[in-house]
Amino acid sequence: MSVIERLTKASHLIDMDDIIREGHPTLRKVATEIQLPLSDEEVILGEKMLQFLKHSQDPVMAEKMKLRGGVGLAAPQIDISKRIIAVLVPNPEDEEGNPPAEAYALQEVMYNPKIVSHSIQEAAMEGGEGCLSVDREVPGYVVRHARVTVEYFDKTGEKHRIKLKGFNAIVVQHEIDHINGIMFYDRINPEHPFAIKEGMLVIE
Repeated sequence: MSVIERLTKASHLIDMDDIIREGHPTLRKVATEIQLPLSDEEVILGEKMLQFLKHSQDPVMAEKMKLRGGVGLAAPQIDISKRIIAVLVPNPEDEEGNPPAEAYALQEVMYNPKIVSHSIQEAAMEGGEGCLSVDREVPGYVVRHARVTVEYFDKTGEKHRIKLKGFNAIVVQHEIDHINGIMFYDRINPEHPFAIKEGMLVIE
């Protein structure tokens, strides 16, 4: 049984055991383009990846399934070298602790996503970045574009073009890096991990 057959079985829930870790060769490969129309397996895989992110953000399910919280997952991280990413960025509660009107700032499975334009301004997360495939902390600023325009196909094969900034832009760039064989720490300055370039935006 292939990896995709196993992961897309109706009874299977993606968990941490399915996620490959740094050092695995699949994480360094450039993933293959998805052919349209999508296969049923590819649609189901995307839904399962998004379901994993929902479970990882749900305190009860995360504890039960022993999941690390995540906002993005790329197919190469589950040992499938295809250009598929899932992103699930929750909106924060308001100052009184009330839930947001819209639960998610970004909720999408993207097939063949690509950055078609980006800002000159760069940005990095103040607390650095983590990755479900990396079981250690790697301190330093992961330098990315502050704003990006991304084109992708959804599960129905419809083409989308969206503009992203801030944390949403960072998350999508992190996942697109995965389908290009790039790890987040490749973007940290090895000599000066916390160097701030002129004009760089540091996102809290």
